[in-house]
This record gives sequence, C-alpha cells and structure tokens, in this order.
Amino acid sequence: MKFYLPAITLFFLFACNSSNPDTSADSNQPLTGIAAPENISFNITGIYPHDSGAYTQGLEIYSNKLFESTGDFINSSIRIADIKTGFVEKKHMMGTAEIFGEGITIFKDKIYQLTWKNHLVNVYDIKNIEKLFQTFTWPYEGWGITHNDTELIISDGSANLYFINPTDFKVKSTRQVSDNIGPVNKINELEYFDGFIFANVYGSDFIIKIDPANGHVKGRMNLPGLIKQYSKGFSPDENEVLNGIAWDSTNKKLYITGKHWPKIFELSLY
Repeated sequence: MKFYLPAITLFFLFACNSSNPDTSADSNQPLTGIAAPENISFNITGIYPHDSGAYTQGLEIYSNKLFESTGDFINSSIRIADIKTGFVEKKHMMGTAEIFGEGITIFKDKIYQLTWKNHLVNVYDIKNIEKLFQTFTWPYEGWGITHNDTELIISDGSANLYFINPTDFKVKSTRQVSDNIGPVNKINELEYFDGFIFANVYGSDFIIKIDPANGHVKGRMNLPGLIKQYSKGFSPDENEVLNGIAWDSTNKKLYITGKHWPKIFELSLY
C-alpha cells in the first residue's frame, strides 16, 4: 500500500517555550541566560509507509535509500529500505538476547551503529551491511549518533553530547545541552545538518535544534499527536514514541518517524 501526498501544504505552527517537558510551558523567562528556543515551522510534503515491525533507533538517508537501525534485543537490525514504498531491500539481524541495537550514522562510507548497554560500537562497510568491519568500545550507554565533517557526535540518554575522534573513538570534547530553563535530559536520536544538531528528546513529541558550539537549544519543532492524526488505526503505547530523524541533503527534506510507527513523514523546513 502506498501513501503518496505530493506537495501537500499541511503544517503545524505552535508556540515554542521550553524544550524541557517537565517544565511549565507558560514562561519564556531565561533562567539560564539562554534565550528561549524559537519555533521551527515546516510543511509536511509526503507521508510514506514504514515497517511497523521496526523499533526505530537510528535513521539515515544515503544514496536515496533509507538506512535504519532498530532495537528490541533479538529483533535488533540494520536495514536498507526504499524511502517511498517502505520496502525493506536488505536486513542484517545483529541483536541477541543481550545486545540491543541503537543509533546509526554513515561517515566516510562506514556505518557506525551503537548498542544500548553493551559498550560496543559496530562498524560496517556501506557496501556490505552483513559483515562486521570493525568494533570500538564505548564507555557509556549508546543512544544516538551523528557526525559533522570531522567528528562523530554521540548521546547517552543524559544532557551530554560527546564529540568523538572516529579513528580511535576517544572523546575530544563534551557539550551539555541546555535551554532557557536548564539542562535537557534524555537526548536521543541525532542528525547534523546546516551546522546544527537536531535531536529527539526521548518520550517527547518535539525535536530540538542544538548549537554544537555551546550546546544551547536554538529551536524546537512541535509535533503533538502527529502519528495519531495521520494513522487513525494506530494506537502507540508508552514506548512507541517519536524517534528517528534523517536529512536528505540532496533534496533538502527531513524525514521523521517513530518506534513501530507505520508511517514516515517527509518535511520541508522554513
């Protein structure tokens, strides 16, 4: 089944206050000396099928294909799918009863995949997702991963972002993510583009835009009730949350989904 919605101009515009879900949204008063994040506006330009069996942990667009890392221990995988049909073309099952797959990023033709509590980072050649190319040790939990031109960037479920040397996986620097209220915890899936880091905050219905120079939250994209609005038969449980951000640099589109969500959304930012 296909869900093509070419050039639709449905959009959300919501007031943006704190990026901390536990803080009252009634105040824009900067308690930290950091300005309140600005609202990020967008259009939904397409809605496509997504494998609802995928407990999404990481999402990437590469060579016009959707690369996805999924979790849930034995069901953990790396897969390659067609963006607009959702058809899974290749799948590598890498999970076990002990190993839980987490975020991925593609950097210099290598796929870096985190694991949750196993302190392992699996590296695959982009041409063969079924063959483990290299393994690194990571001292913290693995949640989300992305990269800039020279470094990998990792989240561990706290408010910290770690900037990593991809050659030896040593931490070069750390930033604490903070907004006008204070530190923002549960930073999860990451995507870097246009000089900023975009991040899911686990359990929330928004995506934040982070300045990598200082960790300050500069913007917030609000997505309340998105999957319920466009997938009437899907009733997500407390774990099936918004998660997965992928930037298509060629077409300047942002793709987002969630854990076990049956749809993926194509967005244009403005």
